[in-house]
Amino acid sequence: MVCESDSCLSGTGLTKIFGMGRTRTLAVDHVDFDFHTGEVISIVGESGSGKTTLAKMLLGLIGPTTGEVYFQGQKRDISTQRKKREYWKNIQAIFQDPYSSYNIFNKIDAVLLDCIRMRGGRKLPRAKKTELMAEACSFVNLKFEELTNKYPFELSGGQMQRLMLARIFLLKPRILLADEPTSMIDACSRATILDMLMQLRSEVGMTIVFITHDIGLAYYVSDTVYIMEHGKFVESGSADEVILRPKQPYTRRLISDVPKIYEEWDLSTVESIPLDFGFDRHSEKAG
Repeated sequence: MVCESDSCLSGTGLTKIFGMGRTRTLAVDHVDFDFHTGEVISIVGESGSGKTTLAKMLLGLIGPTTGEVYFQGQKRDISTQRKKREYWKNIQAIFQDPYSSYNIFNKIDAVLLDCIRMRGGRKLPRAKKTELMAEACSFVNLKFEELTNKYPFELSGGQMQRLMLARIFLLKPRILLADEPTSMIDACSRATILDMLMQLRSEVGMTIVFITHDIGLAYYVSDTVYIMEHGKFVESGSADEVILRPKQPYTRRLISDVPKIYEEWDLSTVESIPLDFGFDRHSEKAG
């Protein structure tokens, strides 16, 4: 599925700095990458490592301080709103919090119709649009007739996450950025969502970039894994190479921190945080 010679998204020296002077924060620090068509990539790191900031730069939601992004081998140009919309036809995202991913004033029909319009279906007959929306909902095991005229907030978290996937089914972008897409749903639904994503990848040759702290997920789904620490890629390679034969201490620590049900949990790497409840637990009140 992966075409090694077909680079779909790459970056050189990509850097993002927030603030100035004492408030200066180096969120992403001169990262280089090259993603290929049909490849599944995971960018793994702890909270605050810079992975979500990198994802926002790839989406064009924020601009880099320095460095360049290349799309389909050409320097990315999103200098106008029209060019941004054209770029967003090819790159989309699923975010970890479905509750904040929708406009609360738009009904589900409007959410899906907007995807059809983005793909050039504005002039399609209403019956054809309904057929496309029903097909997208069916792909994610939802029934469109039960969703029509409802608002997203009327759905459960798992249903909203599936609706986000229905959007992707309609848009069929070349690249999908999935930022912790299964973090808020139960284990059974998580496996279903991942299977749907892999099916989309197989059907349309989509490149999927997972943004995650879950190194187990990264090993399960990925062709290539990037390990991110303090805004830098400290290790990268195939999933087997990075997870089974890690070279960097940070990668080894991420792997060792994964709990194993058949081993005693080692909490020595977890920083101890004293809890102060405002009272002395050894004191007793006189009767």
